[in-house]
Amino acid sequence: QVRLVESGGGLVQAGGSLRLSCAASGRTFSRYARGWFRQAPGKEREFVAAISRTGGSTLYVDSVKGRFTISRDKAENTVYLQMNSLKPEDTALYYCAATWGPISRSSYEYNTWGQGTQVTVSS
Repeated sequence: QVRLVESGGGLVQAGGSLRLSCAASGRTFSRYARGWFRQAPGKEREFVAAISRTGGSTLYVDSVKGRFTISRDKAENTVYLQMNSLKPEDTALYYCAATWGPISRSSYEYNTWGQGTQVTVSS
């Protein structure tokens, strides 16, 4: 069974850092582009960052550029999201996802999703 499992969320003060992990099992996800999305209460799911199969290309939403870094460890089939200088508006449930297609900002391109990990940033 194919699974993506996120971890690393939690409660942090504004200005702090968290590192999210997304571990994949059941399939060779090294062949998949991977993405991070987030959804705050009452809002639609939002693209955060994505990384290509090789790790050579990355995309970010403007609001996190310079603060968040996406990376991947092919050997461990794991993708990371390093989040620095966190702001209260970063508070959301963060999901990782995988797509067989090319790197993308669109949630419609991703066909495998994790259950999410909660990130809460206090002011």
